[in-house]
Amino acid sequence: MNRLRWVGEGDIWELDMSTPVTLEATARAVSDDPLPLGLSRGIRLSRPKQAEFFHRFMATPLIPSFSSLRHTTGEGGGGGLSLQRVITFPFSNNWLLSLLGQFDVQRFVSEVKKSEDFVRGSSSAAASRLNTITKHLKDKSLYALGFCSELLLTPEDTLLLSYDTYKGDLQKNPRAKAVFNHKFPLHNLTAEAVWPGLFVDKHGEYWDVPLSMAIDLASLPAESGPSYHLCLHHNSGSPKKFNSETIDVPPPPSLLPGLSLKSAVSYRTNMDLWRGTIPKLENCKPYDIFLSIPHVSVSGIIGSVMTAAFGENSIRTKLEKDSEGVGGFSLNLPSLNSGFMADALGRASLTAQYGNFQKLFFDLTRFHARLDFPQGLRFLTGATTVAQELLNSRQPSLEAFQKICPEVSVSLQQQIVGPFSLRAECGIQIDVKNGANPVTINNTVFAIEYALRVLTSAKAVAWYSPKQKEFMVELRFFET
Repeated sequence: MNRLRWVGEGDIWELDMSTPVTLEATARAVSDDPLPLGLSRGIRLSRPKQAEFFHRFMATPLIPSFSSLRHTTGEGGGGGLSLQRVITFPFSNNWLLSLLGQFDVQRFVSEVKKSEDFVRGSSSAAASRLNTITKHLKDKSLYALGFCSELLLTPEDTLLLSYDTYKGDLQKNPRAKAVFNHKFPLHNLTAEAVWPGLFVDKHGEYWDVPLSMAIDLASLPAESGPSYHLCLHHNSGSPKKFNSETIDVPPPPSLLPGLSLKSAVSYRTNMDLWRGTIPKLENCKPYDIFLSIPHVSVSGIIGSVMTAAFGENSIRTKLEKDSEGVGGFSLNLPSLNSGFMADALGRASLTAQYGNFQKLFFDLTRFHARLDFPQGLRFLTGATTVAQELLNSRQPSLEAFQKICPEVSVSLQQQIVGPFSLRAECGIQIDVKNGANPVTINNTVFAIEYALRVLTSAKAVAWYSPKQKEFMVELRFFET
């Protein structure tokens, strides 16, 4: 599940997913062994910098968010509506300190309504209710604080340190992170340590890993051509469900304690089927420079991923009713508590856009469809079986057809007025074995986007996920 990554035209690697369940507002995707890496980063500001931008340039003193599963400890759990505000301390051009505060509005309203002084009417009802509200506003458990330091060491090196606390307790169940980034001419290097690390699996379940460390080296993304990716990842401690002490389902194997080394290579190619020649308006800048040319294009990516795991995370699971497991090549060495996995993967996508995103009304209609084949060897086996059955004039089995079914993602964007546009994205799951309902739609996300023309290609996004029951406002850059 790649919620709010949008079905982009970039690489195949998983990106961090936006989520309002923590102050940091991101969760890493759980990689299904041995599929795409989970540490690749998109271009995004830290949450404190996003909040500062909204305060200073978009007249938004408080930033709302909603989650049905908010980070809480002890009594009074649950999610709901919250408001965020940031205070920044720019000590120099190279160093920024920030304090991000979050207020639990939903719980505040609930606690106030429970108060007898607020409910009971009397001659001094107004004063009594004011005292009740003031009393609950002083309740430290309604607040969460995030301390963040962002330091530009050199033009190529950055260091981010963050420490988040919840329910007014600086020492109970904090969340901390340290991230170092270095930009090489043709590569990006990221070293990260998070405790606990927040992960999200394909079912939308959040998991906490007590300590997660990773070193990631990736070639810069390109329009076409080869790219590669290396990631050394270490997990320590037993994973558990986020905000829960009970585990009703086993955690994903890749989150178990151990060390893993992943390497991936891929090749991408693009082709324009049609390029528009609609003249642009003079003296009128497009709302987004990357959405200013109507076109129809296709792209394809093929690649392979290899994973060597040492520890409990080397456990390899098998899909139900699939004697061949999850596909690909695997080698398990129980005596050494290690394993090796390899598989091929592929992607095909189609993008169609009409309009220059320049006029005031309905000047952008954009459709994007993506087919993912994350288990390449499994797909090849199924395709070979189907071809042989057809050549022999026999009807292929449903199992063979299921192996060649891709993971489908669809996105539709429509400009409404000026910089405002509506966007919807969903995943389509195909199960040919389910005769009554072979196609299901899941992971739907709806969003309103406000293009920031002054920044060339940036937007403020307010999105809602019905499945996760999450709402969030954030900034996104250079993303189509």
